Amino acid sequence: MLLAAGCGGRATTHHKPGTGHEQATGNGGTLLAARDESGHRLRELPAADAPSVWAEARPDTEGGWNVHLAVERFRFTPESTGGGALAGRGHARLLVDGREAARAYGPWFHVPSGARTLTVRLYADDHTVWATAGTPVQTTLTLTPSAQSPSAQTPSAQSPSAQPPSAEPPSAGASSGVPSSAPTPSPPPEPTPAGRTLDIRVTGSTVTPAPSRVELRKGERITLRVTADRADTVHVHGYDREAALAPGTPATLTLTADRTGLFEVETHESGLVLTQLVVR
Repeated sequence: MLLAAGCGGRATTHHKPGTGHEQATGNGGTLLAARDESGHRLRELPAADAPSVWAEARPDTEGGWNVHLAVERFRFTPESTGGGALAGRGHARLLVDGREAARAYGPWFHVPSGARTLTVRLYADDHTVWATAGTPVQTTLTLTPSAQSPSAQTPSAQSPSAQPPSAEPPSAGASSGVPSSAPTPSPPPEPTPAGRTLDIRVTGSTVTPAPSRVELRKGERITLRVTADRADTVHVHGYDREAALAPGTPATLTLTADRTGLFEVETHESGLVLTQLVVR
C-alpha cells in the first residue's frame, strides 16, 4: 500500500488500485529546492493554508510514551500515500532524538522508553515536507515526566502555529481516535492456542491482503509470516523486532503484544507498510 515515491517527482498510485486521478496527480503548494535531513524536498504553502500540528505525550504504564497528535487544516490519508500532493492531506514522520523512527497515519502512536525528544513533522502524500516560510511544519516535545501535562508541550519555532488547535485532545482513557480516512480494521484471524498468524505477501509494490489495522488484546501473541519477491527487512516499529526477507521464502516473526498503542509493520528498503497492530 505504501511506497516511497521519488520526492518531488511524478507521483503514482501504485500502492492502491482504484485511487482517483486527483490523488495521483495532485501538486499543491510550491516545490522548493531545500530538503530535510532525509532528502525529502520541502513543499511551500501560504501560512493561511498551511497545516499545523500539536502533540501531547503521556507515560505508558508498560513503559514509553503514548502520544496524541492534534492537527489543523490537515487529515491523515493512509489510503493515498504515494500519490500526489494535495494540501491538507498526508502523514507524519516521527524523529526521536533527532533520528527518524517511524511514520504516523493517525492521531495516536507509541514511543519506546529511553527517548528524550520527539519531533513530529507533516508530509504530503508524495513524501514531500509541508512547509511555510521555508521551514517544515512540525512540533517538538521534550519527553520528561512533565510531558504528560499540556503545558509541557513544546511547539517548534518552525511550526506555523504556536497555539494548539481548539479541539480538546481525548482523555487518557479515550479510544485510539481512528480517523474516518484510516484503513478499515480487518476482521481478526481466529485465535489458536499458540496465538494467531497473519500471512502477508509482497509482490513488487503490492501488499496482499491490503494493509489494514489488526486489533490485538494486550498479552496476545501474533506471528507475522511475510513472503516477498525481493530481499528486504520487515520491521515492527515500537517493538523493535525485525526479520530478514529472502525472495520467495516466508519469514516469520512472533511477538507478544505486551505494549499498548498503534505499531506499524513496515519493510525497510521498499518503505511499504504491511499492516498496523492496534494493541488495547
